[in-house]
Amino acid sequence: MRNRPEIITMSIDMYISNLSSRKMRNQLKRHFDHKISHVSILDWVRRYTLKVHKFIENQGYNLGSSFYADETMIDCEGRKDRFWCCLDWDTRLITGVHYSLAANPIEAQEFLKKAIAKGKPKYIQTDAGMFYPRAFRKMFYSNKFGGPTVEHRIQNYQTTRIHNYRIETVFMKIKDRVLDFRGLKALWSAPILMNAIVIQHNFVEAHTTINEIPSEKAGVNLGLGENRWLDLIRLSSKYVISQNK
Repeated sequence: MRNRPEIITMSIDMYISNLSSRKMRNQLKRHFDHKISHVSILDWVRRYTLKVHKFIENQGYNLGSSFYADETMIDCEGRKDRFWCCLDWDTRLITGVHYSLAANPIEAQEFLKKAIAKGKPKYIQTDAGMFYPRAFRKMFYSNKFGGPTVEHRIQNYQTTRIHNYRIETVFMKIKDRVLDFRGLKALWSAPILMNAIVIQHNFVEAHTTINEIPSEKAGVNLGLGENRWLDLIRLSSKYVISQNK
């Protein structure tokens, strides 16, 4: 592209971290005398998120036995859409996400498929959402084993007064960033931007409690340098070329 790779990746990193596209545009102008539109910055985020996502979904992950899953409401085009997220507690890796317009057993089942795509745990803990039990039966019940192949643990706040707190800590971080977006503006773009946040969580930032990058804790060591977005994009480009040969 016409812009320096470092300018592009810094813009992506800062946008996902805490700056709006307009503020990032202003920073580039003040500090580097680099003129770029805020729309271009958003285009970079979406373009390279899609490229990196395809690459990282094909890595081999070594995950733990306890997953924590939940869904939260996200502002998009004046609606309250649903963002579903599953976390492996051992590595703090987000194992799978799903974006939907509603919460029901069909969407829950689609979410669970994505949650275990990188590895199947011993159990998945959710809140007491009424759509989960049916989805678990559809996904994990086996006549061969005479029961579920993945245990469904339910944390019912109404009876225990305890939240599904392990996944809630991730949601607080995600929702803070969406608030910085001032809501999501387009349905076609929303899932891509949410995936950008997940890539940042899994591959770019060290988790504060384990002081490790979740993907590396899960055994995916790609030899990324300090500019992790730049290295991810380069590896993703090589992956696309190898797939097309």
